[in-house]
Amino acid sequence: MSQPPSPPTEPIAVRSGVRTRLTFIVALLSMVGPFSIDAYLPSFPDIEASFGISRALLSQSLSVYLAAFAASTLLWGPLSDRVGRRWVIMGSLSLYVLASAGCALASSATAFIALRTLQGFAASGGMIAGRAMIRDAHDAESAHRAMSQVTLMFALAPAVAPVLGAWLHDHYGWRSVFWFLCLFGTLMVTLTARIHETLPAAQRQSVRPLVVARIYARTLRHSRYPLMVLSLGFTFAGLFLYIAGAPTVIYDFLGLGTDDFAVQFIPMVAGLMLGAFASGRLSRSLSSARIVTAGFVVLATGVMLNLVQGLLFETTLPLTIGPLVIYAFGTAMIMPAITILALDCFPHHRGTAASMQGFFQMLINAVVAGIVLPALHAQRHYFAIGQALFLSIALALWYLAWRRHITE
Repeated sequence: MSQPPSPPTEPIAVRSGVRTRLTFIVALLSMVGPFSIDAYLPSFPDIEASFGISRALLSQSLSVYLAAFAASTLLWGPLSDRVGRRWVIMGSLSLYVLASAGCALASSATAFIALRTLQGFAASGGMIAGRAMIRDAHDAESAHRAMSQVTLMFALAPAVAPVLGAWLHDHYGWRSVFWFLCLFGTLMVTLTARIHETLPAAQRQSVRPLVVARIYARTLRHSRYPLMVLSLGFTFAGLFLYIAGAPTVIYDFLGLGTDDFAVQFIPMVAGLMLGAFASGRLSRSLSSARIVTAGFVVLATGVMLNLVQGLLFETTLPLTIGPLVIYAFGTAMIMPAITILALDCFPHHRGTAASMQGFFQMLINAVVAGIVLPALHAQRHYFAIGQALFLSIALALWYLAWRRHITE
């Protein structure tokens, strides 16, 4: 049985200019994760040579990062509901800065993978507390628009990260990528120190383990919340398969080189940015549920085209990248809407709700990087089939959530 709906909480009184600055900083915080994942992808061959390891072993540095990111989200959310969003962001990113510097200085694959684990543990704090900050400071409609703006910046990161990473790699070596991440983390700590806390003292929650465990149990028992966050997680998995598999797509399927990551990421990110923009504009006239439904129509179109090109046509750049742009557009359409719908299931525990959402999403990504991707890397059409399966699961979950909503 689902929990009764909690009474809505009013957003804190924040001036428009302050909300704009807050949204911009949260948008930059959303780039930490994609930068940490994508910036070092062009350096894979050199890192493998530097440590004398295989591609399969180096890929574990991505999967452990994602697994640590997923696990740590369960810590940062409840902590942000207790001590405030601002301190969680500054504390977690300070640890991220140290871990990034450690990756740059690593002398063995073992140390590098261990420090990537620590980096993933720290990187999630800003994303989780930042999402809660957006909902703290906005009503439902303006929160959707603000989250669409955050998604725009989040979408920009996967395009910028591999291009910037390739440039740093070519000029200064692969270690410079992690020095850049160290500097970016330092910048975010500095910017966060200049904003005000959005969680009033009267709304602080307990972080006693039993209390937190009960809240997490409530999120799992909720009639719609787990269905929505899993639906978003599996939808993004269909895109993340191609993000994490970019070295295989670029080097093996398309026969391109280190400097060519932009040909995949820039069009994909253009699709993400356009989808986020469309989602924000549509929020003025359509409900979040209708926007999600429209987004799934776009996603299904992208998947069908991807299956057709993967199964029936020879490998070409336009046929490989085109369907991914459509899929990226649909992903960005639904991401802000589902995020706000999920957070509103628990208005008094938004940090905890954001944690569970981040946990599911990153856990699915970790499985994609560590298990699914190695199983599908041999053939181009395997990627298309994997994406289709992920979207099928996401559609089924969203349908169940929608049916439960209209019957409650």
